[in-house]
Amino acid sequence: MFISKKHLSRRTVLRGAGAAISLPLLDAMIPAAVAQANTAAGANPRLAYVYFPHGAVMKYWTPAQTGSNFEYSPILEPLQSLNEYVTVVSGLRNKGGESTNPHGIIEETWLSCVNPNDRDRGPNGIAGMTADQIAARVLGESTPLQSLELCGEPGGAINYRTPSQPLPLEGNPRKVFYTMFGQGDNYEDRIRILGHSTSLLDYVKEATSSLNRKLAPSDRARVSDYLDSVREIEVRISRLEEGARELNNLPDAPIGPPDDFTELLDIQFEMMALAFQNNQTRIASMRMIREASMRVFSNVGVEEAFHPLSHHQNQESSYEKLLLVQRYQTERVAKFAERLKSLEDAQGNILDNTLILFGSNMSNSDLHNNDPLPSVLIGKAGGTVKGGQHLAYKQDTPHARLLHTMLDRVGVPLDGFADSSETFSEV
Repeated sequence: MFISKKHLSRRTVLRGAGAAISLPLLDAMIPAAVAQANTAAGANPRLAYVYFPHGAVMKYWTPAQTGSNFEYSPILEPLQSLNEYVTVVSGLRNKGGESTNPHGIIEETWLSCVNPNDRDRGPNGIAGMTADQIAARVLGESTPLQSLELCGEPGGAINYRTPSQPLPLEGNPRKVFYTMFGQGDNYEDRIRILGHSTSLLDYVKEATSSLNRKLAPSDRARVSDYLDSVREIEVRISRLEEGARELNNLPDAPIGPPDDFTELLDIQFEMMALAFQNNQTRIASMRMIREASMRVFSNVGVEEAFHPLSHHQNQESSYEKLLLVQRYQTERVAKFAERLKSLEDAQGNILDNTLILFGSNMSNSDLHNNDPLPSVLIGKAGGTVKGGQHLAYKQDTPHARLLHTMLDRVGVPLDGFADSSETFSEV
């Protein structure tokens, strides 16, 4: 680590012509005295929540063994290379998500564990707020964005800022990109950037050159790698949009979801990784696919629409197709976690200081039940999570206890959360 007596602010941004690009953590942002004391300056905890619909085929999801010597199940196998970061949690039930109209409330109760009829609608009530937004009130105080809410398909909500205020999910990576990097000083600046065909980085060349003159070689390399990642995202977004335009030549018609759904998901996850890397936010959510989705996953050899297929009626042929889709979902989040692992942080890598919940609020998609839920934690939350184990709890253990535990491990302690009054000491 390069130790400088000069201290560059953690909030330093590259500005130019309306663009504002935050930076990743640099050695120059850590004061010499702090670095020499080997404290965790800048190693901020992050939380990510990744939701998938229609539950899981639990016999293909749940490992047969518990403890640290478990074998990865077919759906979870893509996470095996991340074993030291993985905690499979079995046996959880979300009573707040149970309903005769499951698809109507199942997404919005995943992170609140409170039935809509039981929400506290008073001015100071939190019953019905989602766990991510409780965390955002603490961890998001010093970041440009309190939280980031993304999706692969539009509609619905999984995040509630208050018991009565859902947060919209953004499915357009172009909008996400400019929310993070295109913070124009005025309307004209933003319009010019949005309408310009060159890279956003062109607007901050002078600021980049000025900054590099102040940095050590190792920090200059980090800045260069980071800006290369920003540029790569620009190019990938442009390619998606060009492909969508070619498919839709109708005048005044909006550009719909990109044809390459995998690329869309991967770009959205990359936006989350960049947001964590440059400290734009420490709280992010991603709903990969919406409930009752009619998407067809022909890319993995499944030609039936997802929702009808999820009504499997215990048919093995349907199980096998659902396995392909559910494993595909795990592959996407595994790629995201590997990306976080590759990014250097103040201490270790970003995955070392992150805790991801990957799961669904449904168990058996034919029964539409909420017990037992498929849930996996990925990350170590600054060393507060052990990893490398499968924890199986007794039936009816509250899903809220897992959310409660996650908040506790990143420094947001609560006396209770929904129907949880304690945390998991084993995690």
